[in-house]
Amino acid sequence: MTKQEMIENLNEDLAGELGAIIQYLTYAAKTTGPYRPQLSQFFLGEVADEQLHAQYLANKIVALGGEPTTVPRPVPAAATNREMVEQVLAAEQQATRDYTERARQAEELGDKGLVVQLEDMVRDETTHSEETERLLRDWPL
Repeated sequence: MTKQEMIENLNEDLAGELGAIIQYLTYAAKTTGPYRPQLSQFFLGEVADEQLHAQYLANKIVALGGEPTTVPRPVPAAATNREMVEQVLAAEQQATRDYTERARQAEELGDKGLVVQLEDMVRDETTHSEETERLLRDWPL
């Protein structure tokens, strides 16, 4: 793992976080039905964590000598509340996998601070996934 490869990988992660921010904001606006206030608040409540992740990644990319991306990952279309929650779950699970791999790569690079931060981000994303799974658990099809 070279520093340049790590910069490229972290930029992919940054694009994911920027996409997550847009996803949460958009889905919060699109929710409908009797539980709209609660679901909208759930989505908006996740934005702060994703912003912190994005800021850390951008700062780390610059510290490594790179240029942070400003292009988010595309937000998947979702027509119903359930589809929105399912798309959020898929994104959180992907982020968990990505950060787990990135922590392994940071260890290989010898950047212990990055390893620790990425492990904290794995914890955050895992918590988000678990909360989202709980929302879906008894949701009628």
